[in-house]
Amino acid sequence: MCTHSLSRRAALTGAAAAVGGMAFGAPAAASAKRGLADLTYPITTAFPPFADGEEARRSAYTTIADDGYYMQEWRLVEHTGTHVDAPGHFTEGGRLSTDLTPDELVTPAVVVDIAGRAAENPDAQVTVADLRAFERRYAKIPRDAAVLMYSGWGVKSGSKDAYRGTDAEGVLHFPGFSADACEWLLEKRHIRSLGVDTLSIDPGDSEEFPVHVTLTGADRYGLENLANLSSLPRHGATIMVGLLPFEQGSGGQARIFGMW
Repeated sequence: MCTHSLSRRAALTGAAAAVGGMAFGAPAAASAKRGLADLTYPITTAFPPFADGEEARRSAYTTIADDGYYMQEWRLVEHTGTHVDAPGHFTEGGRLSTDLTPDELVTPAVVVDIAGRAAENPDAQVTVADLRAFERRYAKIPRDAAVLMYSGWGVKSGSKDAYRGTDAEGVLHFPGFSADACEWLLEKRHIRSLGVDTLSIDPGDSEEFPVHVTLTGADRYGLENLANLSSLPRHGATIMVGLLPFEQGSGGQARIFGMW
């Protein structure tokens, strides 16, 4: 669901920012400068994956002592840590990582806060009622926006079991968007993207991933494992998604910044 920086000169699709320092564990700190936040987790081998076996792995490739310069080799699945789900992740024939364009990856953003409800119920979902309440309090969700769910789930990211919310039967429990909310946002607000501070835009206990299917079927992309969403204003920010342009990528790791 969905480094050496995977390549020494990896370009960020649709962004002028360099990938350098991308990494997954403790979130990169929000900038002390007002109006800029890093929404990316550092890439580490310890960040919780969606499923066992998807953990990142790394090893020394060269060393200064032996080779005169230092590099690492990484093994990554495209949907580990802070990453993008391209339309082709769930939709046959959908666009892939290299097809997403700069104007899609720099976009207005709003943050829908369900942290209070998520603290009581790990299966909490963003509903149409939440979206209507958001607009009454703030303003209309702009066209082509990224709608980001803040559930407070990042405090659990240091523990695989806690972040997944795994129960005794192995079922995952963490917040996400409801299918109705996804459909409403696509039809009524013509959004660009959905994003979450959890492992999946669908709730953890979902079996058929209707939000993924609906969103990617509408040729839109998802953002998962976002950090520091509490630092963004609820309305009025812009995000820049520095997606790694993997060849034939179903998505991939991204350095994501929020600006306002």
